Amino acid sequence: MINYIFLITLTLLFALLFGWCFKHLPEERWQILASVPVKKISPGVWEGMNVTYYGLFNANAIVIAVSIFFILTGAARVPLSVTLATVFVILLLCLPSSRILARLIEKKAYTSTVGGASFVGLLVAPLVLLAMDGARRMIAADSFESVSILAAIAVAYAFGEGLGRLACISFGCCYGKPLSRCGRVLQAVFRHCSFVFSGKTKKIAYESGLDGQKVIPIQAVTAVIYVGVGLVGTCLFLQARFTSAFLIAVLGVQVWRVVSETLRADWRGRGNLLTAYQVMSLGGAAYAVFIAAVMPVGHDLIVSVVDGLRSFLQPGTIIFLTLLWLFCFFYTGRSRVTGSQVTVYVHSSRI
Repeated sequence: MINYIFLITLTLLFALLFGWCFKHLPEERWQILASVPVKKISPGVWEGMNVTYYGLFNANAIVIAVSIFFILTGAARVPLSVTLATVFVILLLCLPSSRILARLIEKKAYTSTVGGASFVGLLVAPLVLLAMDGARRMIAADSFESVSILAAIAVAYAFGEGLGRLACISFGCCYGKPLSRCGRVLQAVFRHCSFVFSGKTKKIAYESGLDGQKVIPIQAVTAVIYVGVGLVGTCLFLQARFTSAFLIAVLGVQVWRVVSETLRADWRGRGNLLTAYQVMSLGGAAYAVFIAAVMPVGHDLIVSVVDGLRSFLQPGTIIFLTLLWLFCFFYTGRSRVTGSQVTVYVHSSRI
């Protein structure tokens, strides 16, 4: 029963969050969180460094995804040390690759790609777990269920990328095609639920000039689909159906990425038929099927959210997540494509 209460609670919380964010985040005021004075230009006027809601929502998404990963692995009785090591290695590989691949594919120095990072993570995760399991066997004469950890990674990633779409809405990136250029079916579907972005510093404005126009709310659709996939994967995981949870999460994310690329209007790199991101997604889906076919199914196991929450609510885990949030916020929150000037003055009437 507690497993289903956990799922229902997650569903309600995400529904409330999405309802508010889809309504407000396309507005201009929800792009810049703060502007920090860094260099004096003239008396009372400073050059500012913009800190964005993009960074806030990205940090939230990553920490929520990692938290779910901790809860799921704890529910499957994976040692906490293995969980921490897995998170550290995967993030260490994926965070830099998000910008490296964006530079290679999109030829832009100040952008990042979640799709590229997820492809790298999907490739290296089985290898990382294989190496960790081998090391654990040598050192402690013990092993762990790799299939449960892979499933937890896939499910947590689906949640993380779904919630990360909120950052894209805020910054106005990863935007959909304008409805005026779509066929009648798409216009009918999205006529009453389209996005209209405002603000000249939104990416949709300075890159494509589509601010003020109705566009397909592709970020919102993706967020709902990915979080929905995550919830289904969580349900399967809590029934100890790890292989099914892994496949549902990975295939759901990768297949939708291929489809969603056709509904986007932002630059996605060159490609004669498919973009580089679509090719990576198709390759990732095929790779996931292969991994599911060759990895051991594992032993029968009773999965309990209570055990997962007990493992999650440890002081060390909370400190780790706090530090992770701070790092992700400052790593992704500093805007490199927008600037500002901060004027500082005294209210003479309040002296």
